[in-house]
Amino acid sequence: MIKILIADDHTIMREGLKRILEGVDDIQVVDEAVDGFDTLAKARLGNFDVLLMDLSMPGRSGVDLIRQIREEMPKIPILILTMHEEEQYAVRAIRAGARGYLTKESAGTQLVTAIRKVASGRPYISIAVAEQLAMSAMPSDSTLPHKTLSDREYEVFIHLVQGKTITEIGEILHLSVKTVSTHKTRIMQKMALYTLSELVQYAVAHQLL
Repeated sequence: MIKILIADDHTIMREGLKRILEGVDDIQVVDEAVDGFDTLAKARLGNFDVLLMDLSMPGRSGVDLIRQIREEMPKIPILILTMHEEEQYAVRAIRAGARGYLTKESAGTQLVTAIRKVASGRPYISIAVAEQLAMSAMPSDSTLPHKTLSDREYEVFIHLVQGKTITEIGEILHLSVKTVSTHKTRIMQKMALYTLSELVQYAVAHQLL
């Protein structure tokens, strides 16, 4: 029996996942976590086999949370289930220690397979993500500006170029408006771009949208 801890701040999403899994003989949801701090506390108890985790939750979340769990509990396999489809998110999550990456859109058809794979010690990633990982491992004469961004800065960058306001980004990432503004400033400094239009043009040119 594969025991699952579901970490997602949306009750409807947790209930939907449980509904998908309730008819599966070899998988059992044993606990739920509602934010980053709750996830970390329950992960430390270790009474499960796979952590099924959203990337964006209140409290500590995303790549930072993956890294902390991996540092403290390296044997726990983490399967990321997120609304983010961008391969760059997946690459950062896998590098931080996640064993698998699945979008919520494909959960209905792929979730059971993904859980079984990561529980058995194998990775679960798409072909596109595998290609990105392979390319990032190859030597390069220069580093693209967006790859110099921290994980949080990259998240803010993607939301900015998708047309979201600073207030909307703060709500999505559970950050203050001031913090998001600071990230935006650092993003522009690191990438040597000075307007939102230039950020969007860069994203389009590098197929990040």
